[in-house]
Amino acid sequence: MRNVHTPRCYQQNRKYVTGDSPSPLSFAVNKHKPWIETSYHGVITENTDTVLLDPPLVALDKDAPVPFAAGDQILFSPHCEICAFKIHGQDAPFEAVVLNKTSGEGLLRAKSPIDCELQKEYTFIIQAYDCGAGPSGTNWKKSHKAVVHIQVNDVNEFAPTFREPMYKATVTEGKIYDSILQVEAADEDCSPQYSQICNYEIVTPDIPFAIDRNGNIRNTEKLSYDKEQQFNIMVTAYDCGQKGATDSVLVRIDVKPVCKPGWQGWNKRVEYEPGTGSKQLFPKMYLETCDGPVSSIRTNVELQTNHIGKGCDRETYSEKSLQKLCGASSGSTDLLPAPSATTNWTATLLTDSGRDSDLIFKFDGRQAAKIPDRVVPKNLTDQFTIATWMKHGPSPGLRAEKETLLCNSDKTEMNRHHYALYVHNCRLVFLLRRDFNQVDTFRPAEFHWKLEQICDKEWHYYVINVEFPVVTLYVDGVTYEPYLVTDDWPIHPSQIDMQLTVGACWQAAMKPERINKRALKQKQRLLTAPYLELVGGEVMKPRFTQYYRGSLSGLTIRPGKIESQKVISCLQACKEGLDINSLESLGKGIKFHFNPAQSILVMEGDDIENINQALRKVSYINSRQFPTPGIRQLKISTSVQCFGEDTCITIPDIDAFVMVLQPSEPRITITGVDHFTRPAAEFGSTRGLALFPDIRIISTVTKAEQPAERAGVLEEIIHNLDYCDILVIGEELNPDRESLHLNRNELHGKHLDATNSTSGISIYGVDSMSNYEQVIRQVRYQNWHSAELFERKFRLTCSELNGRYTSNEFNLEVNVLHNSDFMEHVNHMAVESQYLQAIHLPVMGHNLNSAHGSAIPSAATVVIVVCITSLVLIIVLGIYRIHVAHQRSSKNGNGAKENEMDWDDSALTITVNPMEVRLPCIYLWVLCSNCAASHYDENTMYNFQ
Repeated sequence: MRNVHTPRCYQQNRKYVTGDSPSPLSFAVNKHKPWIETSYHGVITENTDTVLLDPPLVALDKDAPVPFAAGDQILFSPHCEICAFKIHGQDAPFEAVVLNKTSGEGLLRAKSPIDCELQKEYTFIIQAYDCGAGPSGTNWKKSHKAVVHIQVNDVNEFAPTFREPMYKATVTEGKIYDSILQVEAADEDCSPQYSQICNYEIVTPDIPFAIDRNGNIRNTEKLSYDKEQQFNIMVTAYDCGQKGATDSVLVRIDVKPVCKPGWQGWNKRVEYEPGTGSKQLFPKMYLETCDGPVSSIRTNVELQTNHIGKGCDRETYSEKSLQKLCGASSGSTDLLPAPSATTNWTATLLTDSGRDSDLIFKFDGRQAAKIPDRVVPKNLTDQFTIATWMKHGPSPGLRAEKETLLCNSDKTEMNRHHYALYVHNCRLVFLLRRDFNQVDTFRPAEFHWKLEQICDKEWHYYVINVEFPVVTLYVDGVTYEPYLVTDDWPIHPSQIDMQLTVGACWQAAMKPERINKRALKQKQRLLTAPYLELVGGEVMKPRFTQYYRGSLSGLTIRPGKIESQKVISCLQACKEGLDINSLESLGKGIKFHFNPAQSILVMEGDDIENINQALRKVSYINSRQFPTPGIRQLKISTSVQCFGEDTCITIPDIDAFVMVLQPSEPRITITGVDHFTRPAAEFGSTRGLALFPDIRIISTVTKAEQPAERAGVLEEIIHNLDYCDILVIGEELNPDRESLHLNRNELHGKHLDATNSTSGISIYGVDSMSNYEQVIRQVRYQNWHSAELFERKFRLTCSELNGRYTSNEFNLEVNVLHNSDFMEHVNHMAVESQYLQAIHLPVMGHNLNSAHGSAIPSAATVVIVVCITSLVLIIVLGIYRIHVAHQRSSKNGNGAKENEMDWDDSALTITVNPMEVRLPCIYLWVLCSNCAASHYDENTMYNFQ
């Protein structure tokens, strides 16, 4: 029986080869095609070349064998053998080879290693070819086409890799999350077994997190922001072949506090360096709304400066200097000046010394001041202005009494109030009673204002402009009309003097009959508490009543004129406040507005990011060169509305503060000639004597240096002064004999004014140091009786910011040189004094001995001659010294215009009385001996040999 795997042609060929001799006629032609299976399925492992086919590759042929002569042998035609397998398919990376032509077995293999990641399957056509018919093997036949499907088996050659280099997430404390974030890895292998990620694992130990097979990370316990604010987790991945990732990935999880709506990213303390302009307050702040559906936002920023000065950082110049600086009308009277020898009526009042040179008077209901008659402004006409700073709170007790700020009443006998300003039940009342000689009709007399500012315990600037019968009140620059005006009859004229008081009202003593008469009259019209105690005929002692409780500063009256709105705004303007950097860069839809003092800023908008950007531009600014150091409180309040709701979330208020650092304190220094001598004639001249012709005022600050070995260097700065005082040291000026004067033309074009008294001259106003120098150099001293004057001393001091920074005390001593004509005569006597040094004492002694040799012993003669010669030399030296000094004085007085010191040695003072030209010898000797002993220096090389 024939083996099915052995081709028939193989059996035939074998038969003939063994000796059978068929006839040539039996030689058959190649009539049949090779036969192969219709389809094949194969498997190849990647990176190899061997394909395992099912079924195996075998080709069959039905043709019979044919012998033919080949030399001395007889061979049979291989028409039944398989010579080749051919693959049809574009770019198929396979080839088929014949292993046994006779049996038709073949092998399918790859031309090069197959990569599964490039292609997982291949399909192509294969055909078998026999060896043909005839001696040359031509006319071969091919089989039908068979389809071959090859599947590439994958090898786990790639490790998983993560798609991101790092993963981040943020969670809120106190919550358990099902999934915080998902990590994802990939594998480049081609098969599902090796390309799929079957497992993830957290490598970092001891952390409250877990991960599932899909890469989802969750927390296993509630997290606490206070305990841990950030977790760094390392995660790895495994494919289904259990091959792990080469590199683990970092997962960073931030823990944030429980979402609370509010402002984030702001600092509680903001430091402000003086002189640096504006300072951003919230450069990184943003609003956290916790994903609320916000439709509109309104933010209020308030700078609280009530504890600084009079409500904020204002210029602390004196009231007169401020009025001059702001262009106020001249002629105002300061009723609460700083206590001094000439303004002593405020010496008994309580002052608040902790207000950066602000002069503030505190009234506790027991103090008041009488204004001297010489200070009281006269002739208050239909136009005048009363201005003051006031800080006042509610009155204690159930029954509020009148609290008088200013009162002009009868000094004696009667108690009529001519004009007054007082507070009653948190109402400000201004009383103005006209005299019959001014008006004789029923006219407005009391003007009432009811304002919250009166009792809010804050500083406010009050200005009352009187244009009778119209009275206008300004509070912090804002106009208020009186809510109530009451009329009254004018006051009958009398010869009684009036008393102006501050802090209370003066109530004069009255005679019993006048008391009863006035009390009865008051019962008919208005019975007030002060008159209830008068009924009965008792004599009332003069006293203060209606005491004020609060603080006052800068109380002034200006008769004849009223202040303009511009001047009032200038006088109360704050030098610090809120500001917005780059208004044009604010986002669309942002609305904002400031209050007049720029201490409150309101912003509105409907976009959170625009509000954030706008608030980051809010800054603090202080335009003072030397601001008041300390804390300024900041408060931010915000209200939010949501879509379809009136309110949705609540934004907590922010409390922060601006710390204004201490400015570098300037040191004001006055320099110049502090001692000189002038002839008496110059003191009595028409113009007088310039006291400070070369005065110099400079200001320096200490700047810290970087090297540790240097503590700092002085740097000159430019700033203003607000007053300079030239005071007389010793006896005050006698107006009948002497004066200090200043040509007022020197003040033109400057913000300066001056007052003169027997104590000296005060120059005041906010102006530059150079302008002060120019004016001080023109101050002159004149004395019409200089014959009796030997010296005068003066003291010059200057100030900035109303005494906050003061200069050194520059003391000047001026000496008087008397009788210059007599000095000229003495100088002629001393022309040949230089030759007297060549006198030979022995010759003189010889002459004297010849004349008196019989009367005086020789030893005594020598002694007398030596004494007389010494005396003559001393006299000559003294006269020569006087001559030199006089020449210097004349030269300086005429050529240098009084700009240099006359005598280098200020201790020399020689007075010669023309009535005593014939001085006793001993007196002249003593005088000249003192001169020579006191003024011998290296420039006077006298030889007493």
